[in-house]
Amino acid sequence: MSRYMINTWEPETPSFWQSTGKATAARNLWISIPALLLAFAVWMVWSVVVVNLPNIGFTYSNNQLFWLTALPGLSGATLRIFYSFMVPIFGGRRWTAISTGSLLIPAIGIGLAVQDVNTGYPTMLILALLCGFGGGNFASSMANISFFYPKASKGFALGMNAGLGNLGVSVVQFVVPLVITFAVFGAWGGDSLTWVKNGVSKEMWLQNAGFIWVPFIALSTLLAWFGMNDLASAKASFSEQAVIFKRKHNWLMCWLYTGTFGSFIGYSAAFPLLIKIQFPDVNPLDYAFLGPLVGALARVAGGMISDKLGGARVTLWSFLLMIGAVLGVLYFMPQAGVGGSFNGFFWMFMLLFAGTGIGNASTFRMIPVIFLTEHQRAAAGKGKAAQEQAIVDANKEGAAVLGFTSAVAAYGAFFIPKSYGTSIALTGSPDAALWCFIGFYVSCIAITWWCYARKNAPMPC
Repeated sequence: MSRYMINTWEPETPSFWQSTGKATAARNLWISIPALLLAFAVWMVWSVVVVNLPNIGFTYSNNQLFWLTALPGLSGATLRIFYSFMVPIFGGRRWTAISTGSLLIPAIGIGLAVQDVNTGYPTMLILALLCGFGGGNFASSMANISFFYPKASKGFALGMNAGLGNLGVSVVQFVVPLVITFAVFGAWGGDSLTWVKNGVSKEMWLQNAGFIWVPFIALSTLLAWFGMNDLASAKASFSEQAVIFKRKHNWLMCWLYTGTFGSFIGYSAAFPLLIKIQFPDVNPLDYAFLGPLVGALARVAGGMISDKLGGARVTLWSFLLMIGAVLGVLYFMPQAGVGGSFNGFFWMFMLLFAGTGIGNASTFRMIPVIFLTEHQRAAAGKGKAAQEQAIVDANKEGAAVLGFTSAVAAYGAFFIPKSYGTSIALTGSPDAALWCFIGFYVSCIAITWWCYARKNAPMPC
C-alpha cells in the first residue's frame, strides 16, 4: 500500500476533522491551487499569443485568429468529460501529477512554433488543441478537493481552489506581455523576433509565452507527486460514477454552470481580441488581464458568501447582475464602427466578470449540497450504517457531477469567441451574440428559481 494513500477519511466527524483532517485537507488544497493556476495559464495562453502573431509576420485573418482562441476551449471541454472520472480511478495525487506534467507539451510546443513565421497554420491549430490539457485539469482538480472537505466547508474549499486557480487566466494575460519583451532565458530561449509598428522596429521574444511556464510546471508536478494524498474512500470505477447521467440535477446544474463558468472562461478567452476589434486605438493587453482577475477574486468571495446565504439565492442574483452588465456592454459599444465609450465598455465587462465569478462559486456550492441532501433523504430512518453510506455515495456522485458540469460549461471557451466571430462576420458587430447570451441567462434564472431558490422548492440549497 502506498504511503500516500489514506484509508480512513471522515471529514464530517468533528473530532477527526479537527485532529487530523483539516491540516491534511489544507496541504492538498494548497498544492492543488498553483497546479490549477498553471493549467488555466496554459489553457488561455492563446488569448494573448493571437494578438501578437500579426505583429511578427504571421498573416492570419480575424476568423483564423478567433479559431486559435476558441480551439483550446473545445478540446479542454472535451477532455474535462474524461478527466471528471479520473480521480476515483487513479487517485487524486497521481492524477494531479500526471495532468500537470502534461502541460509541458503545449508550453514547449508553442515556444518552438512561434519562432518561425513559416510554421503552418495546421501546426498552430494542433498546438491550440493541445492547450486543452490545461482546461481538462479543472474537472479532476475540483473533484479531488471536494473529497477532502466536509459539507460546511465545501464552498470555501472549492471557491479557493477554483478562484485562485482561475487567476491563471489573469496571470497569463498579465505576465506574457511582460516576458515577451526581453530574453528571459538568454541564448537558451532562442533569438528575438522583429515587431514593426508605425515604422518603428522592436524586438519580441514571443516564444517566452510558452517557455516561461516550463520550470513552474515541472516544480508543481513534483510537489503534487510527493506532497498530496490519495483517498481510499474516493475510489470508484467509471460504472459506479456513471450513475450521475441518470440524475436530473446533474443536467440542470450543467445548464446553470454553463451560464456562470462558461461565461467566465469564454469572455476571458475573447476579451483581448474583442477590445482590439471594437476599439482599435486601445492596446488590449493593457486591460485584458483585469477581467479574469476580477472574476477569479469574485469566485473566492462567492464561495464564502454562498456558505452563509445558500448557493441558489446567490446564483439567482448573479445571473441578474450578468444580464444588467451585458446590457451595459451593448450600450457602450461602437455602432457601425462609430461612437462608443471604452471606459463604459470596460467597466461593464468588469461587472460582468464579477457576476460570473460569484456565480461560479455559488453553483459549485449547490452541487455537493444537492447530492448529499438527496442521499440523506433516501437513507432517512434506515439506521446509522445507511446514513454513513449515504455520505460516501453522495461525495462520490457530487465529485463526479462537479467534474462533469465543469466539462459541459467549458465549451463556453469555444462558443463565446466563435459566437463573436460569427456575429461579426454576418452582421458586422458582436451585438447579436450578446443578445443570445442574455436569453440564455434568462433561462438560467427560471431554472434556479423554480428548482432551487423559491419557497417550497423541491431541492432548496
